[in-house]
Amino acid sequence: MVRGTYAEQMSVLPVSVRLCLWATAAYSGRLTVQEAITAAHPDLDHVAGDLGHLALWLGLGERAVLVALPRPGNLLGVPRGSADLVAAATDAGECVYVPGIGGALVPTIGRFGPADDQGTSVSWTAYDCDPVPAHALEALSLSEIERGFRRDLAEHTSAIESLDARPWSGSPFRAMADGLSLGQWGLPDGLPSRATTIITMAALVSVATRIGLSDEAQSQVLTGAVAEKRRVALTTLDCCADTAMAAAATIGALSPAGLRPGHHDP
Repeated sequence: MVRGTYAEQMSVLPVSVRLCLWATAAYSGRLTVQEAITAAHPDLDHVAGDLGHLALWLGLGERAVLVALPRPGNLLGVPRGSADLVAAATDAGECVYVPGIGGALVPTIGRFGPADDQGTSVSWTAYDCDPVPAHALEALSLSEIERGFRRDLAEHTSAIESLDARPWSGSPFRAMADGLSLGQWGLPDGLPSRATTIITMAALVSVATRIGLSDEAQSQVLTGAVAEKRRVALTTLDCCADTAMAAAATIGALSPAGLRPGHHDP
């Protein structure tokens, strides 16, 4: 069962990011698809749904599983598909997909069991979608992703610090954020080192911003106007982190799969 504090209960990496990278490792023959599914869900108590599509896609010649982390109004990375796919992926805030033949999986995460002993479940739903043009994927650049994310991080952090709000110093929420570690991320070996750096940095920022957006943390802010400005800044930074994480994870899948000819991804 998943228990503990607010910070402990949150998955550090979205389950779609983990499934993207582990399934791609399976497609290269480094482990079985079922082993990849197990490796991608270590913190979840029940896994169900349409994950059989992963083996089907492999049999049809797919070499990589990619990821998108959409938001309302920001569907960057989501493959073109039905309104149902777009709605489900946006509601979940994540999905995985295969670029060659087209096909997507969207997770629904929930809680089950009595209030004092709850577990976490995920159910994956399959959707059709269009193939993704190769040139759209080849245009991605780890150096540009990292540079843009560091710029956004500096800009939004400065904006948050300029607000006349009670500082986090000494608060339990600051302690939660500072306690996050770059240690075990549950990623397969063989990823470009810069992709791993971006993913881990973005994950730290994402978890810290979501702690900051909690009702408890927002209640520490002195005024309603300042709280709203802080909420907007943190939400924007969280979106930037997700965008960088998804793009880096996509390159992290494409590169080992040999789907970036002419690119050197250190």
